[in-house]
Amino acid sequence: MIDVAIIGASGYTGGELLRFLQNHSQVEVVAATSRQYDGTPVYKVHPHLRDSDLVFQDIKTSDINADLVFTATPHGASMKLVPELLENGCKVIDLSGDYRFDSTETYEKWYGFPHENPLKAVYGLPEIYRNEIKKSDLVANPGCFPTGAILASLPLAHEKLVETVIVDSKTGISGAGINPTEANRFTNCYDNVVPYNVTSHRHMPEIEQELEKAGSVKVCFTPHLVPVIRGILSTVHTFLKEDLSPDDLEQIYTSFYEGEPFVRVLDGGEIPRLSSVRGSNFAHVGCFQVDQHGRAIIISAIDNLVKGASGQAVQNMNLMFGFPETESLETYGLHP
Repeated sequence: MIDVAIIGASGYTGGELLRFLQNHSQVEVVAATSRQYDGTPVYKVHPHLRDSDLVFQDIKTSDINADLVFTATPHGASMKLVPELLENGCKVIDLSGDYRFDSTETYEKWYGFPHENPLKAVYGLPEIYRNEIKKSDLVANPGCFPTGAILASLPLAHEKLVETVIVDSKTGISGAGINPTEANRFTNCYDNVVPYNVTSHRHMPEIEQELEKAGSVKVCFTPHLVPVIRGILSTVHTFLKEDLSPDDLEQIYTSFYEGEPFVRVLDGGEIPRLSSVRGSNFAHVGCFQVDQHGRAIIISAIDNLVKGASGQAVQNMNLMFGFPETESLETYGLHP
């Protein structure tokens, strides 16, 4: 049994962490922090957690006594907290972008402010770094877009079959976070599709960083906001270096992800659906089509709040502490 704390527990990712951890046989949540909601019962902010007896606390980092801390804090905030947590003997899973990059310069270029406390972290995508995660004290949970894009592209990069991948991603509104903004107001999102940061989204270099380790791959990425609550559907377009059939592609992906507990490779031609993964830690990868011009198309679907954030963080926690990797995460998606 381990004691776990969540810093920034009042947001969507905090709520999802609590949802999965409440049924974990080896975890006790000892602190759920929030400055805004200090003293407020957790279920008042996360109404689906009605049976929780947790109360939000505004406590100092130095006063947190836990085996593991999830930092579900904004980009730029985690770097101020993580070093002290590690010094106090806590393991940390950071859900911000502060420790995802191998290069501090890349982080500063794409996130726009200096990195005050660069540290070596393991990139928390278990399908690549399972063994390293098991031995790490600091895991950088991947971004939601990179999770879907990497899983859809990685087998091709690993086989050295591509030089460039073009990723077109559609995301639900929850990806913008719990605080309302002009961009995610109902009147601006409903009955609309909104491309944004079309050539300069900060998740692009994160995708490229990981794919380049498998092979020299350039990444072009454009996200779109669509009027759904949860989910990311990523369509990868690429021209292969070899002449492969759809059956060849399916076999490459099936072999690559064999034994992976949360990646489901669909039958050839089957298109992943957001509703099939909603609320779950599963990633569905499929399509595997090649058009008349030799363009290969692969599609992935994930829940941005689960496999794209909190579920993957719990998966990483399980690996770090030697628990069954699927503990508390076995739930299938909600379809329809």
